[in-house]
Amino acid sequence: MTQIPFWLDTDTGVDDAFALLAALYLKNAEMVGASAVAGNVTHDKTFRNARNVLAYFGHPEIPVYPGAEQPLEIPLQTAAYIHGNNGLGGVILPDSDAPVETKPAWEAIYEAACAHENFEIVAVGPLTNIAILIQNHPDIKDHVKQIRIMGGVAQGGTWSVCGEFNICVDPHAAEIVFQSGIPIMMFGIDVTMKASVEKEDIEAIEAMTSKAGRLFADCMDLATIANSERFGRTAVAVHDVLPVLSYDYPELFNGVHCGVHVETAGVITSGMTVTDIWSAKKYPEKNAEVMLEVDREAFIRVFKGLLARI
Repeated sequence: MTQIPFWLDTDTGVDDAFALLAALYLKNAEMVGASAVAGNVTHDKTFRNARNVLAYFGHPEIPVYPGAEQPLEIPLQTAAYIHGNNGLGGVILPDSDAPVETKPAWEAIYEAACAHENFEIVAVGPLTNIAILIQNHPDIKDHVKQIRIMGGVAQGGTWSVCGEFNICVDPHAAEIVFQSGIPIMMFGIDVTMKASVEKEDIEAIEAMTSKAGRLFADCMDLATIANSERFGRTAVAVHDVLPVLSYDYPELFNGVHCGVHVETAGVITSGMTVTDIWSAKKYPEKNAEVMLEVDREAFIRVFKGLLARI
C-alpha cells in the first residue's frame, strides 16, 4: 500500500509531542514536513519544541517551519497551566542541531501539497497557518485531499462552556478552514476525552523504561494536576494523538458526516463549532466527518505500544 503523504501542523505542547512520535511510526502514512503555530504556548516555544521533540526521537531530518505568532483577528490565549511555561510540562529537551527553517509554514505546506499526490494535512493546534495558506493560495483545495483536525466539539466545551481550545484561540481561522471546500475529519473533544489515559494507565506508563514512556510520565505531571483541579478528573487526554493514529487504526473511530460552522461573533459562543449532527438537513453541505466514538481500550493498547517502542 502506498503511504499517504501528510503535513503535521502543531502548537507543540505535551500531547502534540506524542502526536509527533505517532507520526514517525505510521505504516499507512508518511509525515513529509511539520510546522509550528502559536497556541498552547507562544510560537517561539512551539517552534523550538517541535524541532527538539523530533530530534529527541531520532528524526531531526524532518523539517519544521515557523508559522503564525498570533491569531488572525484576536489576541493570543495560551494554555500554559496545562502545558507548563515551556510547553512540555517543564521538561527540558536538548536543542536540535538541525538547520533552522525560515520559510513561512503556509508557503512550505503549499509547495509540499503541489509536489505530492493524495496530500493531506493534520492540524492539531489553532488553524491560523492553514487559514493563511487558504487565503494566500486559493487553489490549495485542488491539492489537499483532506484535513484531519484535532479541535472543536459538537456538544459542550472545555475551554468555554461551548468551545474547545484550538478553535477558540482562532475562531476566524477555523471558519475559513471549515468553509474552504476541503473535506474535514474533525477529532473534537467529543471523542478525544473518551480516549483519556486513566490513572492506572499512567502508572503503567510511569513504570516503563522506554525513552518515550519516561518522557510521557515527566511531561504529564502538570497536566494531571491541572485536569484534577479544572475538571475533577485523574485522567488526562492525549487529544492530538488521535487524528494521527487514525491513519493506521481507522476502525477505532466512529463519526457522522454533517455540516460545521464556527461562531466568530458571539460574546459567549465565540469558537463554538456549530454542527448539525442531530438534523443533517440544516446545513446545505456536509463539510466534515465529526468523530464521536472511540474504542478506548484498543486505543490505549496502541498508545502504550507506541510509547514502548523507543
